[in-house]
Amino acid sequence: MNRFLKRAAVLAAAAVFSWQSLAFAADLTTVRFHSGSEHDRVVFDLSELPSYKESLSDDRRTLTLDFAGTKDKRSQKLPVKSSRIESISYTAKGGHLIVTMRLKAGLAYDLHTLKNPVRLFVDVMPSGAAEFQTKTPAGSDRKGQTKPAAGAGASGASTSGRAGTIDGDYIEDVAPGLTKHTYVYWDDYGKVSAWLIEADPSKYDLRLVLAKGKVPGRETVSGIAARAGGTAAVNASYFASSGDILGVTRINGQTVGTTYYTRSAFGLRADGTPLFGTVSYDGSVTMGGVTQPVGGVDCERGADSLVIYNRAYGTHTDTNEYGRDYVVRGGRVTDIRQNDAPIPQDGVVVSVHGTVADAFAGVQVGDSVTISEDFGSYWQDAVTIVGCGPRLVENGRVHVTASEEEFPSDIRVGRAPRTAVGVTKDGRYLLAVVDGRQSHSVGLTLTDWAKLLVKFGARDAINLDGGGSTDLVVNGEVQNSPSDGQERAVGDALVLVPKR
Repeated sequence: MNRFLKRAAVLAAAAVFSWQSLAFAADLTTVRFHSGSEHDRVVFDLSELPSYKESLSDDRRTLTLDFAGTKDKRSQKLPVKSSRIESISYTAKGGHLIVTMRLKAGLAYDLHTLKNPVRLFVDVMPSGAAEFQTKTPAGSDRKGQTKPAAGAGASGASTSGRAGTIDGDYIEDVAPGLTKHTYVYWDDYGKVSAWLIEADPSKYDLRLVLAKGKVPGRETVSGIAARAGGTAAVNASYFASSGDILGVTRINGQTVGTTYYTRSAFGLRADGTPLFGTVSYDGSVTMGGVTQPVGGVDCERGADSLVIYNRAYGTHTDTNEYGRDYVVRGGRVTDIRQNDAPIPQDGVVVSVHGTVADAFAGVQVGDSVTISEDFGSYWQDAVTIVGCGPRLVENGRVHVTASEEEFPSDIRVGRAPRTAVGVTKDGRYLLAVVDGRQSHSVGLTLTDWAKLLVKFGARDAINLDGGGSTDLVVNGEVQNSPSDGQERAVGDALVLVPKR
C-alpha cells in the first residue's frame, strides 16, 4: 500500500510538472524600447511565440496583449514612458501574462511578429501615419497573408477594387489596360508591402526617360513621369551622385551610359518587343587613321581616356583645359577645341585626354570619323537598353545572378527596398516595388523578390536600382513609402505612356 501511494505521488508530481511545462510554454526575456521621429517601438523578446490576443479599449488609448502560458522572466524591468506612450504594466494571471499599454490620445498602433529571433513588436504612431504605413486591406491574418475584404481599399476605405486570387493581393484598375496590385503579407522577418503594375503593351508604350531630359541630371520619379505624360513610372538605372548613369543605357537608339561590367539588362525593340539578357559595351573611334577605345559616353572624362558626348549631355562638354574636344558632324571633324566644346544637335563631340590625346594629335578639321558601338548581336536592334541587374526571373523561374555579375554586398545581400521591371507570361509589362527598412515593410532579399515576381506571373524580370531610390508613381501619386522619407531625385525612370 505504501509503495502504491509513493508511486501515485510520483505520478502526480510528474503530472503537475508536465502541466506546468505545458502551461508556461514561453518566457518574456527582455523588453526594449525606441522612440523615433515617426513612431515609438516596443519590442518583446520571447523564448518562443505563444498564443496571444490583442484588444483596444473603446477610447483607443489602452492596448492589451494577453500572452497565454507566458512567464515574465525579465532580469531588468525598466519603465517605458514617452510622448506617445504613458505607461506599460505587466500582470500575471492564471497562467497568462497581461501586458497593458496606455497610449496618448490620437494615436494608433501596428503589431508584428518575428520567428527568428522570436519577437513581438508594437509600433505606436499618429493615427494618420498608421493608416499609411499598414496599407492593408480590411481583414488580416497575423500568422500569414493579408486577406482583403471585397470593396476595401489599401487603407480599408471603400473603392472599386477587388480581392485577387493570391491571398493578400488587392487589385485596382487604375486606367484602361493598367492594373495595380497592392500585396501585403507577413513572413518570418516581419511585414512586407509590395506594389505591382501590369500594363497592356497594346495600350501603353514603356519609355526610359532621363531626369530633366539630360545626363547628368537628377529628378524625382513623379517629376519625370509628369514631364513624359506618363500614367505610371518606377525608378530605373543606377546613377552617381552627379546624375551620371551607371550602366549600359540607350534611349531612342542613342547611347547615354556605359560600364566596364557585363550586367543584366532590359531592352525594347522599336516595335515594343521586350528583351532580357546580359549586355556589354565595346566602342571605338577612328580619326585620321588612328583607332582608340571608348572609355565612356556622356560621363566625366577621366585620365588617358576618350569620352563621347551627345546632346543628351547638354549643350557643352564642360571639359577642362587639359584635353582636347573634336566636334563631329556628318562623319567628319568640323571643329577642334581645347575644352568645353559645343555639342551639335546632329553630331557628337569626341573628348580625349593624355595618351589618347597624344594618339590623335595629328587629326585635323575635315578628317573622317568612324564611331563603332557593339552591344552584342542580341542587342543590336534595341532602341532602349536599361543596363542594371541582376537578373531575377528567366523563363518563369527564379534565376538570381548577383554573384556572377559581381554586384557589391549592399545590393547582393540582405533585405532591402527593391524595384524591378519584367514581362508577364501573357506579355504584359510589369513594374514592381517593395518597401523596406520601415515598420510597414522589412524589405526582401533578391531571391525572395524574384519569388514574389514569379508568384505574380513574371516570365522574365531584372532588378533595378533600389534602396532609397525605390519609387512607384501612378497618376501623379507615390504609391509606396520611399525609405528616405521622401522621393529621391534619381537619374532616370521607366514610364508607361498611353499610346495615341
